[in-house]
Parts: sequence; structure tokens; C-alpha cells
Amino acid sequence: MNWLKDFVRPKLKELVGGGKDIPENLWHQCPSCQQMIFHRDLEANIHVCQHCGYHMRIGVGKRLELLFDGGEYKTAQFSSKVSDPLKFRDLKKYSERIKDSQSKTAEDDALIVAHGKMGGQNVVVAAFNFAFMGGSMGTAVGEGILTAARLAQVQDASLIIIPASGGARMQEGILSLMQMARTTIAVEEVKEKGLPYLVLLTDPTTGGVSASFAMLGDVAIAEPGCVIGFAGRRVIEQTIREQLPDDFQTAEYLLDHGMVDMVVPRKELRSTIIRVLSLLRNTGAPAEVVELLTEPVMMPDTKPAPIIDAPIPHGSRPPEDKPRS
Repeated sequence: MNWLKDFVRPKLKELVGGGKDIPENLWHQCPSCQQMIFHRDLEANIHVCQHCGYHMRIGVGKRLELLFDGGEYKTAQFSSKVSDPLKFRDLKKYSERIKDSQSKTAEDDALIVAHGKMGGQNVVVAAFNFAFMGGSMGTAVGEGILTAARLAQVQDASLIIIPASGGARMQEGILSLMQMARTTIAVEEVKEKGLPYLVLLTDPTTGGVSASFAMLGDVAIAEPGCVIGFAGRRVIEQTIREQLPDDFQTAEYLLDHGMVDMVVPRKELRSTIIRVLSLLRNTGAPAEVVELLTEPVMMPDTKPAPIIDAPIPHGSRPPEDKPRS
């Protein structure tokens, strides 16, 4: 028996704290500047560091509430039955990992399809849940994006996809890679109907997700500092044997190189997306169109001003009529 640990410490806690247990999650440390942030301040600032502006990851439910009018939306059901074609097993069976993620997140898979209003406009949002196996894309996610695309066509709504993913789900092998082509076709169906397709890139967006539908948006919006790329930084450096810039694969780096259209802070995302959708969908004139006059307008008669002969100043001479030979 360790008397310091088992006897003295409990007595000190009882003496100082009155026997009350103090929660351990009252303070959060910023991963960027290492400053401690009180949990209420962090929640009020939408999980953005008040000291350095670092954007931390937020849950998919919280993100949907921030975007939809009044935080109200409905979810669409899609076939999320996950198969195990490879009978994959590492430290755990793939089927066990699925059950663990479903129990932890209370979701069937890594994608939620929601629909509602943003700024009074119909929108369908397909948002990834990074807490579910790193937001990896398997057959169920491909089915969800296809469902979102078809729902946007039925409702005459804009389609918004919010990826937060490590890429294709390796446990499903080639079937997960096929979702790259499948989701690309779904996006093309939306564009053929003349409906806007926006992508909100969050941290991280990598692998097969970034190599397919995530980079096909009519407008690509990214959160500050989020990681966007295909292969990892270390893999690229080992392949090309060169040192990459410090800001490589960040939203700001991609903005400078023309890969995203804008980098928008989290507090301004909703208003920015609403403004973009209004510009893309409301193509009519903002005011009443006034007809132009078709008859020619007759200008009043004006007489030319009289020419007054002025004397030639002394010392000057008129120009010669003929050039000198």
C-alpha cells in the first residue's frame, strides 16, 4: 500500500475541494500556440483559438447546426450496410471496428446527408464525420453521396459536401477505390441539372477523397490552416528527396497556387456560403427592368460659333502654302 497515494492524496482533495470531484475537461490546450482555453470560451468561439486563430476540429452535428437556418435540418436515410469483402483483419476484425465506431459516434457510417434551408434557399449537405474511422470513404459513403446528389436534383437544391477524411477505406479494397468514380459521376449529374455544387474543405481532406469529388466544386471554400492534399508530406519528401515548404498542403498554400477559391474563417462560413449561393442561383435582375427608349432623341439645333479674324502678332508669320524645295 502506497500511503502517499492511497491515503494522503484523498485526504488533501477532501480538505481543499470539500470532497467534490473537479472535471478534467474544463481547460483545453491549443495545438498551435499551446495556450490554455477555458471550455466555455472555446465553445463560444466555435472551437477557434482566441489567441492565435487556430481552427480546431468540430463534430459533424455542430457544423450542420452552424450552417442551416436556425440550426434545423432533416437527415436523409441511405443504404449504409457495410460489407467485408476481404474479411479484413489487423489488430481487430473490420466488422469489430465498424461496431466500435458506430457505438462511439451513434452513426451508421462516416457520412451524414442533411437537407434544409440556408438563407431561405434549399440545400443538401453531405458532411463527413472524422470520428468514424477517420472519415474514410467506403461503399456506404459512396452510396450516401449518390443519395445526396439525387436528393438535390429532386428538391432543386444546391449540393454542398463537407469532407473531413483520410481517404478511401483500405479495409474494403478495390470497392472503396471505385467510389472515387462513383461520386464523381454523382457530382456531374448535379452539374448537368444546372445546380450549384460547393465544397467546404476542412481538416483533413486527403487521399482518394481529395482526388475525386472534393476538388470538383464550382466554388471551393476552405477553413484556415486545414490540411488538403493526396499523399502525406513525409511520403512526398521521401519520394522527391526535397524539403517542402512549411505551409505545404495548407489551405493558404493552395489558395496562393489557385487550387481553392477562398479561405474563410469559421464565423463567416455561413454568410459567405449564402452569398455565393445567392449569386449562383439568383441570376435575374435585382430590380425592375426599365425599357430603353427606341425612338431617336433629337438634339436642339445649334449654330456654329462665328470665326473672328484676329491680327497676326508681330514677329510671327503665317505658314507657307508650299514646302521649300
